[in-house]
Amino acid sequence: MNKSDLKRNYWMLDGRFARKGYDWWWHNFTAVNEKTGEERAFFIEYFTCNPALGEAEPVCGQLTANQEAGRRPSYLMVKCGWWGEEATQLHRFIALRNVSIGHDANGYFVKAEDCSACEKRLTGNVEVSPEDAAAHPEWMCNSGSMSWDIAVDKKVAFNVGYGAGSLFRKLKAFEMYWHAEGMKSLYSGTITANGEKYIVTNERSFGYADKNWGADFTSPWVWLSSCDLVSKKIGKRLEDSVFDIGGGRPKAFGIALNRKLLSDFWYEGKSYEFNFSKFWTLCRTKFDCKETEDKIIWYVRQETTKAIMETQVECDKSKMLLVNYESPDGVKRHNRLWNGGTGSGTVKLWKKHCFHKPELLDEIEAGHIGCEWGEYC
Repeated sequence: MNKSDLKRNYWMLDGRFARKGYDWWWHNFTAVNEKTGEERAFFIEYFTCNPALGEAEPVCGQLTANQEAGRRPSYLMVKCGWWGEEATQLHRFIALRNVSIGHDANGYFVKAEDCSACEKRLTGNVEVSPEDAAAHPEWMCNSGSMSWDIAVDKKVAFNVGYGAGSLFRKLKAFEMYWHAEGMKSLYSGTITANGEKYIVTNERSFGYADKNWGADFTSPWVWLSSCDLVSKKIGKRLEDSVFDIGGGRPKAFGIALNRKLLSDFWYEGKSYEFNFSKFWTLCRTKFDCKETEDKIIWYVRQETTKAIMETQVECDKSKMLLVNYESPDGVKRHNRLWNGGTGSGTVKLWKKHCFHKPELLDEIEAGHIGCEWGEYC
């Protein structure tokens, strides 16, 4: 449902999550090269891990010496990069002792040296030389440079309901939580990537913002979202629409819930939600994700008592990344997690009626789809 809740965007690493937990704020959007006019899809993430284990320097869990000593990761990782030709991910690690994280009347904030994030603005700078990238495999990234100063205007939220509410947050009931405060967001500002300047404008940004936190990740891992939607029914762009699908195999109180997804289609001002935690809606989900020689392909069908949504997406592997994260316990379980921002596909939405066949509300062409798929390997 489209319900803003800035408290769900607060930093969540307290209690047992302080010693074994991660929390990140994620943003992706499209920009245009100032000189060539070429589009490029970018992402920026502020990832925190195990604050109670913080030391004077960031602790990288993939460093052999740390593994042998039993030291678990602890840091702020400023993650950024781009998709498309020569897709790149860059990481900068900062000791959490040198980071200011909290919230005020305007929502969350993260501040560390020349990097910062809050509900309204993102700034940062990451530079990794080829020599450093080769010498530090524990950084889990490519070489390159990227700096940014971006304004954020979040328009539509995906609030998953009581599953990420205050009681279940306090109980640390789930292994992985999700809140999309800006599943449709407008971004504006500038980026410089490998010396090339890019301009971000609201109307062409096709932006998305969410956060995840918890003790570990999910496997399988599924995510699809886009607000670049064109109706086949009316032949026009949908200006007040966005869909968001995420999940895989959540764990509640240590019990795995196999092949469960959460999704919402905000279709021209109305929410069509498919949420397994809202059991009274009788939500049913089927999904299939596969890797071919040159593509990742997703198929998702969800149904409740009120609606049906069928989503088919594909993305060229040549324009995607094998995105890298390590778990709070220091183990890197996701070694083939495909992540992209240039997916394309179709979404069909039906409204259900008593005693009548479902009514096809629309068939929609989707572009600039943020997409993710992977399983532990």
